[in-house]
Amino acid sequence: MALTLYGGARSRASIVRWYLEEKGIAYSWHQLEMAAGEHRTEPFLSINPFGKVPALVDDGLSGPDGGPLKLFESGAILLHLAQGPGGEFSDPATADARRSLTAQWLLFANATLGPALIAGKEKPEELDRQLAVLEELLGRGSSLLAGSWGDPGWGAADCVLQAYLAYIPLFLPEHDLSRFPRIGATIAAATARPAYLRGMGR
Repeated sequence: MALTLYGGARSRASIVRWYLEEKGIAYSWHQLEMAAGEHRTEPFLSINPFGKVPALVDDGLSGPDGGPLKLFESGAILLHLAQGPGGEFSDPATADARRSLTAQWLLFANATLGPALIAGKEKPEELDRQLAVLEELLGRGSSLLAGSWGDPGWGAADCVLQAYLAYIPLFLPEHDLSRFPRIGATIAAATARPAYLRGMGR
């Protein structure tokens, strides 16, 4: 199996790179020249016809056209990787539930937390409402999937949420996080991880 990840500098492809680096999954990185519009021309449009990054080509699986599997959307890519060899769902007793919960958090991050972060200057109260809930949930364990199963370890759900939380000091430096000490500690711990630094290109 060979994986090729396509992305641009300072794009959500960095989140996927972080996951790949953290899990030690071999991949090739293809950085597109976004300013030159490379993502809106062939051959990239044959991978993602919408011309967005990230995109992943997995030649270990066949797509509907008979060629390698091609995926876009960071959440779909992370879920695909989490289900791959050495993935997060190896225990048959909990695999189905963990897979569904991981999908839930990936969708939450991209469809709910992400938009709240983007609108954080205009509607800081909505971002704070979400952060207050996450602050309480993080008190239950180091992983958002922790609970009666115990801590299953760092995974795709943690990756995407920690990445979005780490965006707050970068894009909303004036936003007061002092009321959310667990989130602050999570951001500090995540951004100090060697795989994070490699994946984010620092």
